[in-house]
Amino acid sequence: MASTILIHPDDTPKLRKERGAFFTPDGITEFVAKWAIKSGSDRVLEPSAGDAAFLVAAVERLAKLRRGKGTEPEVDGVEIHAHSARVARQRVREAGGKARVRQSDFFDVAPEPVYDAVIGNPPYIRYQSFSGEARAKSRQAALRGGVALTGLASSWAAFTVHSALFLKRGGRLGLVLPAELLSVNYAAPVRQFLFERFKAVQLVLFARQVFPEAEADVVLLLADGHGEGPAGHAVIRQAKNAESLATLEEGSAWTPADPAGKWTGSLVDQGALDGLAALTRGGHFAPLEHWGDTTLGIVTGNNKYFAVSPARAKELGLKASELLPLSPPGSSHLRGLALTSELLADLGRDGQSTLLFYPRAKPSKEAEAYIADGHRTGVDTAYKCRVRKVWYRVPLVRPADLLLTCMNADTPRLVANEADAYHLNSVHGVYFKDDARQFGRELLPLASLNSATLLHAEMVGRAYGGGILKLEPKEADLWAVPSATLARARAPALRAVRKRVAQALRDGNLMAAVELVDGALLVDGRIASREQVERMRAARELLANRREARAIGGR
Repeated sequence: MASTILIHPDDTPKLRKERGAFFTPDGITEFVAKWAIKSGSDRVLEPSAGDAAFLVAAVERLAKLRRGKGTEPEVDGVEIHAHSARVARQRVREAGGKARVRQSDFFDVAPEPVYDAVIGNPPYIRYQSFSGEARAKSRQAALRGGVALTGLASSWAAFTVHSALFLKRGGRLGLVLPAELLSVNYAAPVRQFLFERFKAVQLVLFARQVFPEAEADVVLLLADGHGEGPAGHAVIRQAKNAESLATLEEGSAWTPADPAGKWTGSLVDQGALDGLAALTRGGHFAPLEHWGDTTLGIVTGNNKYFAVSPARAKELGLKASELLPLSPPGSSHLRGLALTSELLADLGRDGQSTLLFYPRAKPSKEAEAYIADGHRTGVDTAYKCRVRKVWYRVPLVRPADLLLTCMNADTPRLVANEADAYHLNSVHGVYFKDDARQFGRELLPLASLNSATLLHAEMVGRAYGGGILKLEPKEADLWAVPSATLARARAPALRAVRKRVAQALRDGNLMAAVELVDGALLVDGRIASREQVERMRAARELLANRREARAIGGR
């Protein structure tokens, strides 16, 4: 695909990223154009034309279908950035076509259902940067399609709905979308819309990152038969990278239990899903919220100031009555079964910040000196400090029964808080219901290290840049863990392997620990067969490997 791309000197990579513009590899544009354009007379729209990668692919596809007969192919586009719109027109001319590219915000363009194919790579602007008039227009556009989006929705969600409204009956929608489509809560109405509106839905998933500079995983949405839905199922196809699309296999059918629900199940072997469902149906597994509440930790406004090491507290002369035991910032120390007083002391001796500065109503002379130092260095000007009645008294969250790691390279960990330490918002706290507190602290951290729970963590959590799996409190509430009934029933077997599990975790061998727990909790008690457990373990490994591979990039 030979053409000249002219980059305006004022259109920097930073500015393109801010407006969500990421140039699309030829392998993707050619694949989507070939799938979406079936006839040389098809009308085609690219709603975020950018550098015209999709429009050029469309022109070449139309020309091939026409076999050189007739006038030059014509395509339509919309582009908000003036220079990019000019470049788009030029590139289409060089490709032998004619482009009607309208310079406008796409959400300002009233939909006319006249197109056979709408293809493109919508701008990806996270909700934090997507605000004001732009957000209001996007939500109004989505409402025209019957989709109500929350204030947390990123730009692509409304763009997808608005794009579909330009299709005639039977038309095809081919878009490059963030993999958030599969998992985030705000995309639920978009998922529902796609299944209800289209006759057939395909998803193409990538093992490697396609846009490393965007720090986001993507999927290809191929939705056919606009206005002829609902779709009975989706077809899931797997690709290594953009170049491998040319040899893509047919894929497999997948039916969501609820189209609005998360689509992460589309990535998982059906046998593993059946095994997980059987555990839940039988009452052996239940959402974590059945045990108690999961909440965010303490927000200090400045951890470096409020979290101090024992050596630093001694240097400052702070009194023990003005310091509280604290699980240090981060969660790297939470890789075993329990945070004990002994472990907390060891961490403190290693220089970690295991104390929270919490002065009395009338601070001591030493505390007053430290408060004055905080004022002098501007700690009190941070937003969370500034809005407090007394800036240096952090609002406390009582010590939790369990500490739940929320940013994980491997899997979320539930750790017994035997030290009764306070925790920061780098981890979550789990507070048991009264009847579960005594045995839950002992057994749930151990029992949760099983293949079914690890698999479900990959399904309810979110994959972030660097291959990190993040679990928010609302997602943790839904996380499938052994039920209290099962934990009690298998308590003797779990206690029997506890020391070996703890040693495996100290050695950094998570999967050896999981294998021990699988045996004690599931296989030996005939709760699940070894084959079912192995399928769930393999499915979890596949999802975890996908996260890690995407962190590496497009190698």
